[in-house]
Amino acid sequence: MGGDLKFETIKKISEANFKVRDLSKISIINSLSPPSVFIGSKLKYPEINVGILSPLEKDENSWIYDDAKYWAENNFEINQILHLRNSLLNSRLRTKVTDARMNKKFLDIIKDVAISSGPVEVEIELKNRIQSGNEKDKVLTPLGMNANFEKAKIIGNVQINRHLDKIINDDIKVSESMKILYENNFDEYSLSKILSVGVLGLKKDRRLVPTRWSITASDDILGKQLLKKVRDYKWLEDYELFYEEFMGNQYLILMFPNVWSFELFELYFPGSSWNPSNEIKASTDFEGFEGRTKYAFNTAGGYYATRLPILKYLDYIKRQASVVVIRIETPSYWASLGVWVVRESVKKALNKKIKFSSKKELLDGAKGISKIKYQFDAENILKMSKLLRNMNLQ
Repeated sequence: MGGDLKFETIKKISEANFKVRDLSKISIINSLSPPSVFIGSKLKYPEINVGILSPLEKDENSWIYDDAKYWAENNFEINQILHLRNSLLNSRLRTKVTDARMNKKFLDIIKDVAISSGPVEVEIELKNRIQSGNEKDKVLTPLGMNANFEKAKIIGNVQINRHLDKIINDDIKVSESMKILYENNFDEYSLSKILSVGVLGLKKDRRLVPTRWSITASDDILGKQLLKKVRDYKWLEDYELFYEEFMGNQYLILMFPNVWSFELFELYFPGSSWNPSNEIKASTDFEGFEGRTKYAFNTAGGYYATRLPILKYLDYIKRQASVVVIRIETPSYWASLGVWVVRESVKKALNKKIKFSSKKELLDGAKGISKIKYQFDAENILKMSKLLRNMNLQ
């Protein structure tokens, strides 16, 4: 079913009668939002753009336009995801972050779309012509088109999960709200969307959160909550190595039986999405047992998107470990698709495990795989590891 749906959807949006349209003649959109919204961050704070994302035409499978887990599970290719995202329109209006506390009809509509359990039928009257344009971003998934809207309305009823409905009406802190929702099967994708529209937290403090911030905030908040549990678990029993390549992103994950610590190295090869130069670029961030107190500026959102699935894995096996992650961004990753690629690549890697009986064997195994599978020598990176140096001093 997954493969057929993938094929039919990509075929549809690639067809000429769907793809090549006179955007200047479109003034009213009747469509299904996946459901998805976008809170922009390019205006001067506290002003922001808030928008509803939807295809130009009604598509019963509109959820596929905004489902990163489905893309990863079905091994979508970069150009296929770009096709999907370029077919989405961001129908938006300007407002202020604190307007989340006010009763404004257009904000209520955007909130309802964001918190819906499934696709939402919307009718949108546009104020100006649709403009195309796609700027690459390390955190955000690409968007293809935008236009300001004059009016918007939801057709039919919006289905809201009862746990979420209760949380929205309660007056509790954001972190506690997200903890409860996560325990009731809301994942980081839905939580970042809900967080962005200002329906969580103490009612006097609620505000709209730009999507790029809400994504990283969700990864960080959930990660910190898992870390509270992971720090109390017994050490990992074996030395474990994980590896995977997805969309031109190569991963090596080394886990050592020890107290929690985490280190990420990101290498950007020449010709990859973020490195037009002829030299390898690199960045790294680290945290010890107590976690971070400052933002990981070097690896930014990728740090938190990498750490979260690793903490989920350790929580699942009820163990703690010291973890070194090496990410290699190759020229095959020619278009930046957002930080979800990091998150899903790490998840895939955690399904490919090799066990070793010693630290030396694990390090040798990582070096061997990096040379054989990735044509890259990991030794120099591992020599720079702060985590490994700290371990040697114990």
